[in-house]
Amino acid sequence: MKAIFMIGEQRSGSNLLRLMLEQHPRITAPHPPHILQRIMPLLPVYGDLDDDAAFRQLIADVCELIHRNPVPWDDVELDEQEVFSRCRERSLVAVYGATMDLYAEKEGADHWICKSMQNIRWLDDLERYFDDPVYIYLYRDPRDVCLSFTKAVVGEKHPYFIAQKWSELQRLCLDAKERIGSARFCSVSYEALVTDSDAELGRLMSFLGLDYQEKQKEFYHSRAASEAAHASKLWENVEKPVMSSRIGRFRKGLSHDQIHVVESVAGKTMAELGYDPVVTSGSEPLSFTAELVDGYDRLNKELKQVVLKSCEPEDLARRSFQQSLLEEIAGR
Repeated sequence: MKAIFMIGEQRSGSNLLRLMLEQHPRITAPHPPHILQRIMPLLPVYGDLDDDAAFRQLIADVCELIHRNPVPWDDVELDEQEVFSRCRERSLVAVYGATMDLYAEKEGADHWICKSMQNIRWLDDLERYFDDPVYIYLYRDPRDVCLSFTKAVVGEKHPYFIAQKWSELQRLCLDAKERIGSARFCSVSYEALVTDSDAELGRLMSFLGLDYQEKQKEFYHSRAASEAAHASKLWENVEKPVMSSRIGRFRKGLSHDQIHVVESVAGKTMAELGYDPVVTSGSEPLSFTAELVDGYDRLNKELKQVVLKSCEPEDLARRSFQQSLLEEIAGR
């Protein structure tokens, strides 16, 4: 079974690429419950995983997290004993790998893709546990990422914090690129993907050692696209064909000051990835005092509340169903 990890930052077209790749008969790419991201911080709750009861509780919680995913894993039921027997060690990454392998087998695929983008934070664990895992680094202009996050139910809302997190994750990915090498690491820009889907998908499938199939461009007709689109406004565009019109929307969607903040925070990494500045090219980058950042923090929290109040109740309910499990685990 080939493990493929999509890494980078959210709001960069990861669902679009996930659905394109999943149309290939040898690939499955379920919507991720973000197992490592959500459970790794809670591991101290379980104690010694060499204890059978503790390890089985971890497995039960991971299976329940998957069950509560806002976008269901089709009709695949995960048997906890089967997950237990598949683990080659007593660790969360082993449980994660077992659930993904079992899902892929039941879907008749021999490649699985996880688009939990922040998995790059656990690169050492992935490299240690999986056999020659492959990485797809998907990146997008941070100014368009910023615009997208300001409207999304997830993530930060102030450009300063959005740009900081974007820069951090890109740095982790770029460092991983140097460490891993081109045989197992492929970089894809969102802009190239939506501008010339044939060329980019063809290049990516060649990297994976698989044939490119025309139907991969018609992902928006799939059941998986429909399920994602109806689960949250975050993913409503995946039922539509590829749209290059979403490139550069920040020019109208962000203010001059917001663009200035993003370029001041992320300018160095932007240049490394080929994104030209539009504000800092003619003015100095901003300096951020502690007092200024404190003000940004207060505004960021206020903006999060505004966005939450505008969200559809059904979307919030699906998210709170999963969040309640994490709170239960944390409270044990």
